[in-house]
Amino acid sequence: MQTNHTPGDPAFPPGFVLPVRVYYEDTDAAGVVYYANYLRFCERARTEWLRAIGFEQQRMLAEDGLAFVVRSVRADYRSPARLDDALAVVSTIDQLRRASIIFGQKVMRGDTLLFDASIQIACVDWNRNKPAPIPDAVRTQLEKHQTA
Repeated sequence: MQTNHTPGDPAFPPGFVLPVRVYYEDTDAAGVVYYANYLRFCERARTEWLRAIGFEQQRMLAEDGLAFVVRSVRADYRSPARLDDALAVVSTIDQLRRASIIFGQKVMRGDTLLFDASIQIACVDWNRNKPAPIPDAVRTQLEKHQTA
């Protein structure tokens, strides 16, 4: 179950929160979440956030020829998550540019910060493989949730 929180709500962080449960398949031989899976959790959260505000990436690609792709990632691994942990992926929009978005994403276990990332997503014209402006309808919805 995902929850969409509005900026300024003192009871919740701004942005979007996606609950995630750690399954056996998410862990490595030591029983902790494999480092790359934090990026998967973040990808799911961004995708579900877009879906929650009315946009599906597959439809954007099919109808407009546009796709969101990861351009860069800065990530800090703070503490390990383990099998069966209940996590929350907290996503915020730190910068909304003409053709890109910088998301702040944190993976939390309760009040404990496990993973902290800044992920830049670019909007591209899939057929030309070139940057493209974020569609106005998407931009309008994202602006409502921008934190900075």
